[in-house]
Amino acid sequence: MTTAEQPKGLCHRNVRTPESDEVSNPDRGNNYLQEEDLRQWQKHAQNVKVKVLEQVQDQLSDILDKALTESVQPFTQLQPTVNGKTNKKPSSRSQRMDDGKVFMTRQSLLDELFEINHIRTIYHMFIAVLLIFCMSTLAVDYIDQGRLVLEFDLLFFAFGKLGTVTWAWTVMFAYTLLVPYYTLVFWGSLYHTFPSKLGISLSTGLVLAAVQTYVLGHFPIYVVVHYQLPPASRFIVILEQIRLLMKSYSFIRETAPAVIKNTPKEGESPRFPTLSSYLYFLFCPTLIYRESYPRNSHIRWKYVAVTLGMILGCLFYGYFILVRLCVPVFRHEAHQPFSKRTMVLAVFNSILPGIMLLLLCFFAFLHCWLNLFGELLRFADRMFYKDWWNSTSFTNYYRTWNVVVHDWLFYYGYRDFLWLSKRKFRTAAMLSVFIVSAVVHEYALSMGFGFFYPVMFCLFAVFGVVFNFTLNDKRQSPVFNVIMWACLFLGQGVQVCLYCQECWQRLVGGSRYVNQPMTGSTASYQSATKPVFVCLLRPSEVIQEEED
Repeated sequence: MTTAEQPKGLCHRNVRTPESDEVSNPDRGNNYLQEEDLRQWQKHAQNVKVKVLEQVQDQLSDILDKALTESVQPFTQLQPTVNGKTNKKPSSRSQRMDDGKVFMTRQSLLDELFEINHIRTIYHMFIAVLLIFCMSTLAVDYIDQGRLVLEFDLLFFAFGKLGTVTWAWTVMFAYTLLVPYYTLVFWGSLYHTFPSKLGISLSTGLVLAAVQTYVLGHFPIYVVVHYQLPPASRFIVILEQIRLLMKSYSFIRETAPAVIKNTPKEGESPRFPTLSSYLYFLFCPTLIYRESYPRNSHIRWKYVAVTLGMILGCLFYGYFILVRLCVPVFRHEAHQPFSKRTMVLAVFNSILPGIMLLLLCFFAFLHCWLNLFGELLRFADRMFYKDWWNSTSFTNYYRTWNVVVHDWLFYYGYRDFLWLSKRKFRTAAMLSVFIVSAVVHEYALSMGFGFFYPVMFCLFAVFGVVFNFTLNDKRQSPVFNVIMWACLFLGQGVQVCLYCQECWQRLVGGSRYVNQPMTGSTASYQSATKPVFVCLLRPSEVIQEEED
């Protein structure tokens, strides 16, 4: 009896061993070995393909950025030949310090990564957690009060008095738009014809500095304190104050040297930047002034709508984190005596909400908010941050976390310090930038919360400096990425713990001050909302005196 012939190209398992097949039918044994080798080669080729695609995906972005940077460098930067020899090309670091920031067309890194399904799934996971927060709040309110209503009284109160914020911002913006610009025009029109160039420069600079100190220095603080703005409104005014100060300084710093170098011909007036270019600069998402920037051809309105929706989602996300993860913990600990045990537990309980708030602040502001204005203004250079999450050193983390602010500090702080010291004292220049950044961060938090509690300053100016010099660019092992993330987790836990403890202690004093009792139920949180901000706006010493 003969067996049915097997289809060609298919390998079926049968009882007989390959050796017996090979003995009975040599051709069939050879075919079996060839098919087995082919399967092995196909499997090997598939593994190689996966590894190559992963390497290409990781390195393609860096290669393209490097190629674009080299392509936009003008040919005038090439070194001339002397006696048939080319001068030594300067290093990229010194060249960057001399040439200034180069703007080019490029997307934000997360926009590129979200095109990969695997990365976008992480974004979907965060959305799922937000939905869980909403359902948890609804469930707790239904069990305690028998209602299915999401209330946002705390959120609405935090953004209260927006009318005061609006007119205060209008005053600051109108001043920043008109006074520095026309002061520069006045000084530049007299500089080349005035007998004493140093005299006209010093007098104009002192007058402008005095007016800046009053309008952009004293006026926002007066508005925040006198009108007792709630915390979110306070942060809007203070952060806009800092932003407009940095913008106006960059405008003067970039245009004044150009006016000095470009001596007009006889009978001609000096050339100044247009007011429209300065107006565009005040809104575009960069702190480095240029007369023109790379622009996109059109506005993607769908992208604008989606980005605005993500900003609102992050706002409610932060609200739920505070309500569901922070308030219950510190309400419970307020009734316990202070000890090392409670302090350690409070820090570790604050790590999860702390790191979530850090990621939310990064995503909401550095990605969504800046990309929203970049899209509306067709601003093409969207490199507001780099892959800071892959950093193996705190030096690289500080450079890549917030590129917008880092560029301002680098060019107008670090580079100018080295220029004044003839490129000496690099360590002093770095330390000065750290101290200035720490002071500004602490100033913003103190004015926003309404009390001085230098947690951020100590972490930034002390531990930040130590980590910057110890965990530097020489650290390339993935282990140091784990160390960096562990330090970020602990740092955020300490900040959230200490600031929440201080706010809650002031909340207890504020609730006594306004005669509103504190209870442990969810319903009492609504009645305790206003005392939170009353105590933030009133110094603890005043509360204690009025209680006595």
